[in-house]
Amino acid sequence: MNIKKLTVIVSVIISLIMSSCSKNTYKRAVKYAPYDAIIVPGVPYHGKEWNDVMKMRVYWSYLLYKKGIAKNIIYSGSAVYTPYYEAIVMKLYAEKLGIPDSVILTDTIAEHSTENLWYSYKLAKKAGFKKIALATDPFQTFVVQKFKRDNNLNIRAIPVIFEEVDTFMKLKSPIINPAPAFDKNFISIEKRESKFKQFKGTLGFNIE
Repeated sequence: MNIKKLTVIVSVIISLIMSSCSKNTYKRAVKYAPYDAIIVPGVPYHGKEWNDVMKMRVYWSYLLYKKGIAKNIIYSGSAVYTPYYEAIVMKLYAEKLGIPDSVILTDTIAEHSTENLWYSYKLAKKAGFKKIALATDPFQTFVVQKFKRDNNLNIRAIPVIFEEVDTFMKLKSPIINPAPAFDKNFISIEKRESKFKQFKGTLGFNIE
């Protein structure tokens, strides 16, 4: 068996395992609903249309809100690789879907997944929220688990169930005006930070 075929097989197996684990995690999490707030990490936006990852995460937050699982939503993400604040872009899309502005908060500081968790958690606590959950795809949920444990962050995970968002992924994307999310003073993280500092940020070591 060649390496390419083996890689595909391994990837499929890992995806199936993560999908099964996600469903179990979701079932456990909804038992404790409703949550005062869910944290939704951002991804880069290039000024035209959201990509599939952002679309998936926003629709997942929409479903959790509509089901009454989440009372409020915290979208998190700075202008990291593009001049658009990811959190604000997601908020603009969420409002187009019908989520009221009154239940949306934005963290525009975070530049890494660990920071999405940290700064949003602090924002949630400042707002008086007690029951908090992370609502994102299974892979990112897995990636931040160690950071969450090491920092004693009382955050449950509500990973995306792909079957539930699949119908929404096929819908025509709503149109937004991204101007409010534009950072006129933007400098890409790739120019501001060395690869080593970016790696440290990924691990959460750049948090002050």
